[in-house]
Amino acid sequence: MATEVLKPDARRELILGGQRSGKSRRAEQRAAEWLARSPTHRAVLIATATAHDDEMRERIARHRADRAQRVPALATVEESLHLGAALARHSEPGTLVLVDCLTLWLTQLLMPADAVVDVDTAPHDLDTAQSALLHALHDAHGPVVLVSNEIGLGVIPMGREVRAFVDAQGRLNQAVAAACDRVTLMAAGLPLSLKEPS
Repeated sequence: MATEVLKPDARRELILGGQRSGKSRRAEQRAAEWLARSPTHRAVLIATATAHDDEMRERIARHRADRAQRVPALATVEESLHLGAALARHSEPGTLVLVDCLTLWLTQLLMPADAVVDVDTAPHDLDTAQSALLHALHDAHGPVVLVSNEIGLGVIPMGREVRAFVDAQGRLNQAVAAACDRVTLMAAGLPLSLKEPS
């Protein structure tokens, strides 16, 4: 089966899916395909995860090791809060920027592990951060692939803070999808095209 190549007209792609749906692997495949197209191409992963416990530290280390085997030329930088600035800083002609993932970034903004957040005032900070991300995405000089979780398919959460998070995730996914040329939904490792370049 031939691999699908990132088309030049799909400058921005959002890859959605549930946990363990294959979305990160799909994004890495996009980066590998981009790197294979030219010896001058580069790819940078902006990782948004932050380790707050031993299990998360182990998980991050495992992901790093797996990525290094699958896409050895993929450089990695870490940014858990200022995603728009990081995207603007690393986006260059000939460089694909992969953001993995928007859900962990949103978690840091709305539910940081080391602070108490007021769900009534947090949306203002989120609006500012989301606006910066969308501006950087619009102004990107090279292709961008973003990974995000689709978390709105289950039961409605009981807690107010969790409901606010699910709502914010849905709004973020919609805003980023509108700004992207291609949107792909992953389920059981299989891609479903939701939007393609016109």
